[in-house]
Amino acid sequence: MEDTRQTGNLALTRVEQVMQALRERIASRALAAGARVPSIRMTSEQLGVSKSTVVEAYERLVAEGTLIARRGSGFFVAAHALPGALGAWGAPGAFAARGPLASVGAAGPRLDREIDPLWLTRQSLETDARALRPGCGWLPASWLPQEAVRRALRAIARDPHAQLTDYASPLGLPALRQQLAWRLAQHGVEAAPEQIVLTDGGSQALDLLCRFLLEPGDTVVVDDPCYFNFQALLRVHRVKVVSVPYTPSGPDLAAFERVLAEHRPRLYVTNSAIHNPTGATLAPAVAHRLLKLAEEHDLLIVEDDIFADFETDPAPRLAAFDGLGRVVAIGSFSKTMTAAARCGYIAARADWIEPLVDLKLSVSFGNGELAADLVQRLLVDGTYRRYLDGLRAKLADAMGETLRRLAAVGVTAWTRPQAGMLIWAQLPGGLDAARVAREALAHGVVLAPGNVFSVSRSAGGFLRFNVSQCNRPKVYETLQRAMERATETKTEPA
Repeated sequence: MEDTRQTGNLALTRVEQVMQALRERIASRALAAGARVPSIRMTSEQLGVSKSTVVEAYERLVAEGTLIARRGSGFFVAAHALPGALGAWGAPGAFAARGPLASVGAAGPRLDREIDPLWLTRQSLETDARALRPGCGWLPASWLPQEAVRRALRAIARDPHAQLTDYASPLGLPALRQQLAWRLAQHGVEAAPEQIVLTDGGSQALDLLCRFLLEPGDTVVVDDPCYFNFQALLRVHRVKVVSVPYTPSGPDLAAFERVLAEHRPRLYVTNSAIHNPTGATLAPAVAHRLLKLAEEHDLLIVEDDIFADFETDPAPRLAAFDGLGRVVAIGSFSKTMTAAARCGYIAARADWIEPLVDLKLSVSFGNGELAADLVQRLLVDGTYRRYLDGLRAKLADAMGETLRRLAAVGVTAWTRPQAGMLIWAQLPGGLDAARVAREALAHGVVLAPGNVFSVSRSAGGFLRFNVSQCNRPKVYETLQRAMERATETKTEPA
């Protein structure tokens, strides 16, 4: 493994050391814009590193815009370095701020932005890596099968038959579609490999279906609360979004029937197994009645099954009861395997597949076969199954501990999820979750306020917690302080 040295809280590889040394010379004006930088041989000798290390460092500096390369002449300082290229920690775009506000410094996301369905995504992705993220919707990197992914990537690189440079087939890797057909059958969803279309993640799957099924001005019904990106994506497609209150056993059926009669929606988008954000599970009786209403009102359904592999006991699937007639199943491996290799799927009725493939080709020219190959290898060699066994046990322990610690600070769980990583919880005393989230963010903790998930904006007193991201005492200490501060400002005179 490559040697590193410590700089603040970060370890720099030798390549990064060379990059940092050049950045510091440029920042101090020892190397002016347009100046030729020391040769590869000279830098190698000065810093005591190999020439190949210097070459890689220089190439990375070219890629980020700090240097330019001139064939036959060497490397030169760029006239205008890219914004953030001379970050304080030696990485492009690194924050210069320190202390408790480092995660929300000038280079970070705006704190004064209205809290909307994309606010949480930006806070979770843009804040400092040292920030705590109990409000985000994914596992910590340390919980994911990183070494297994590395092994699979090495195996792909060694395989002379692996496709590393060409486009994928229109439907996607046949071997993975066969494996997905088998996996769907375990949940009662009968789909031949020819009824499965691979996509670049679950978001692309939903986007393609919106393009295929909807026209601007159509009405789409979602749960309230629901996964916030459903709202964001549907707005992109310029449709009307209406919502139905969600209960611990599924959507409120009386409200659902009223919405169908009044708004005549074209589509319903939901999670059945491990609902996001509530962690609830659809009850069989609710599923049957829901499908009956869908048939009576000619409603199509997209069932997002992205959390399926977190389950210990499989929940009912609308797609299984319906037989993929008016229900389309989508999913991906971003939450359980890796978000870096985007791989999702659509399972739909046979007569929809050809036009869906045509649509996919028109907007993306296919999906990444390298990602599909990676997922396929981890599925078939038993690695993923063994990893999931351990992950489910780890999540169950984290669920119990998080519920206990939330109760200790006065936060009440809406329901106790049967599996997964999400808890939907209510703040005490009518506190505004958005205000609490802003207070916590100022101290490096990203929370998920309830109205981010609510079309009706009726979840102002709720937060969503990710138990896999709640294992640090600072989460609860910051949450309690933020609630206290929100209580104080609530009672302050105008």
